[in-house]
Amino acid sequence: MRVLVLGAGYAGLTLARDLERRLPADADLTVVNDSPHHLVQHEVHRAIRRPAVADAIQVPLDEALDRAEVVVDRVTGVDRDARTVELADGDALDYDYCAVCLGAETAYYGIPGLESQSVPLKRVADAETVRRRFFDDCDEGGTVVVGGAGLSGVQVAGELAALRDEEGAHADIVLVEQLDAVAPSFDESFQRAVRDELLDRGVEIRTETTVESVTDATVQTDTGDVDYDLLVWTGGIAGDDAMGGERPAVRADLRLDRRTFVVGDAARAVDADGEPVPASASAALREAKTVAGNIAAQVEFETGGGENEFAPRPDPYRFEVPGWIVSVGDGAVAQVGPSIFRGKAAKAMKATVGAGHLTSVGAISRAVDLVDEELHA
Repeated sequence: MRVLVLGAGYAGLTLARDLERRLPADADLTVVNDSPHHLVQHEVHRAIRRPAVADAIQVPLDEALDRAEVVVDRVTGVDRDARTVELADGDALDYDYCAVCLGAETAYYGIPGLESQSVPLKRVADAETVRRRFFDDCDEGGTVVVGGAGLSGVQVAGELAALRDEEGAHADIVLVEQLDAVAPSFDESFQRAVRDELLDRGVEIRTETTVESVTDATVQTDTGDVDYDLLVWTGGIAGDDAMGGERPAVRADLRLDRRTFVVGDAARAVDADGEPVPASASAALREAKTVAGNIAAQVEFETGGGENEFAPRPDPYRFEVPGWIVSVGDGAVAQVGPSIFRGKAAKAMKATVGAGHLTSVGAISRAVDLVDEELHA
C-alpha cells in the first residue's frame, strides 16, 4: 500500500506529518517536492527587507518528517486512471492513494508583457530578486508598482515602503488593484484598517484600476499609464502545470476520485456548508487534517484493520478560521471575530502565526528566530 503526497507546502507537510502518525506501519508514505525544504510562504515578503529571515522560513524536509520517503523532483503529471505520477526526471510513481498538494502558481491572465516584465513573489529567490532590483533601480529615485491588493500584495507593498524608509530611498510605492478596495475579499472594516495602515506608510493606492498591458517601462491601465522601475505581480493564482494549469473543483471531501485528493490552493473547494473555501494557509492546514484522517481510515479498511465490512464514509471539511491577519511593513492588521486590531496587539498576533506553524512542524529554533525578526523588525 503506497500513499503519495505531492508537494510539501502548508497542506502537504501537515498532511504528511499526520499520515506518519496515522498510517499502519506496513504502508509506504512518499512525499514528492521540488525542493528539499518546506517554505513558510506567508513570510516570504519579509526576506525582501530582512534577507536573514530566509533561514528561519525554510525547513529541511528530512528534519520535519520521520518515516516518509522524500523524493526531491518536480511533478509533471498525474494519471488518475493508471494511478501514476510522472516526474521531471522521467520516473513514475504508482499509488494507492494520492494527495495533490502542489499549491498554486502566479496567474498572468494573458495580459501582454506582464509575465516577462514582472517579478512574482512565490519563493525566496523572488524576494532576493525584488530586493536586488529595488537597490539597483529605485534606491536613488524610482517607482515600484505592486499589482494586486490581496494580502500578498499588501504585505509586499508594506515591506517595500519600510525598506525605502529605512534606507532613506526616494522611491514611490504604488499598489494597483482591479476591484474597488484593498483586501477585496474581506470585511469592510478589515479593508478600511488595511488601507489606513498602507496610507500611513506612504503607499499610494489605486483601486478600480485594471492592468491591460505592460512594457519594459510602463504599466498600461484603463485609468492611465503608470511609469515604473520595478513591477511586482501578486494579482492572482493559477493551477500547477502538473494539473494542466487548472485548480480543479472539489467538494467538501476534497476528492477528485475515490483515491485522489486535492488539498489547499491546488483546488477550488466547496466546504460542508456549500461555501467556497478561500485560497489561504489557514484553509490548507485545516483541509490537510481532514484528508489525513480520511486517507488513514481508507488504508486501514483496505489492509484489513477496519472493523466494518463497508468502506468508511469520508469526513467533510468545514471552513472555520478564527480571523485574519496581514503585516504592513512594521505594522499589522488583525481581525478576530468582528474585532479589528492594529498596532502592537496586531503585530504580536502576526509574530505568533508563522512561529506557531514552525513549531507545529518541529522547527522550534526557527520559530524563535522568526519571532525575533517579526518583533524587532
